[in-house]
Amino acid sequence: MIPAEWVPAIGTAAAVLTTLCWVPQALKIIISRDTRSISLLTQSILVTGIVMWLVYGLALEDLPLIWANIVTLCLNGLILGLKLRYG
Repeated sequence: MIPAEWVPAIGTAAAVLTTLCWVPQALKIIISRDTRSISLLTQSILVTGIVMWLVYGLALEDLPLIWANIVTLCLNGLILGLKLRYG
């Protein structure tokens, strides 16, 4: 069993890692303008799922969930926008 006092730290670490993991992808696309290896359908589904997680976090009034999904939505929305722009 995980000690209860560790749970917030584990959740925060998970949110930071799964949110910031999109920074290298976004930077790579910004620099190269190459989105051929990005699936438009997959990216669209991902962004839709992130919006739903954000709505869920808002419904629960869970600030870590809300902020993690706001940042993730911004990064993945940027990637989706770049995919639409560069093809």
